[in-house]
Amino acid sequence: MKVLVVDDHAVVRSGLIMLLHGKQGIEIIGEAADGEEGIRAAQQLKPDVVLMDLNMPGGMDGLTATAELRRLMPSMAILILSMHDDDEYLFRAIHVGASGYILKSSPHEELLTAIRSVAAGNAYLYPTATKRLMNEYIERLKQGENKDTFETLSEREKEVLALIAKGFSNKEIAEQLIISVKTVESHKSNVMEKLGLKTRPELVKFAVKKGLLNFE
Repeated sequence: MKVLVVDDHAVVRSGLIMLLHGKQGIEIIGEAADGEEGIRAAQQLKPDVVLMDLNMPGGMDGLTATAELRRLMPSMAILILSMHDDDEYLFRAIHVGASGYILKSSPHEELLTAIRSVAAGNAYLYPTATKRLMNEYIERLKQGENKDTFETLSEREKEVLALIAKGFSNKEIAEQLIISVKTVESHKSNVMEKLGLKTRPELVKFAVKKGLLNFE
């Protein structure tokens, strides 16, 4: 696989090239010192993978260059190389179309794995980021499972639901709450959508289960 190295530090570029040189299946075909130069080199050399530094002061940064390369050459794999172990940078990189994100502090073997992974068309995130994102996803699922749909209703929607359960018509509810009938109908529609209910009897049954008929 052909690799282009883009980094504003000459020493870092040289180190990466030395590290990757001679590795099985990897050929370094060029280097660039900023995003603009990287884009020109990528268009000319057509690498399989662009190893892109995230922060490049004084020129086009890695995120901007990645977005532009994704627009110009959608099939090209772009692996972001960053010093930032931070979700904000990670999500921004993914948002602009990066194929992967790896830390500069990662072991050499991990960098090789990342390059080969994105070259094969897969996404790659460094292990601690993957674990962190998985934990956040699982936590959100748990929160969703434990969340009471009744608590998604506003206080006004709860009032409307309680009055519906007590048998009041839309007009009577409007008079009690000093709002328009149209507003009552809107609240009722929102309640049904949030609770996943389709009929008035279903609303009444739900309200009974929640003890809303005891409201004064």
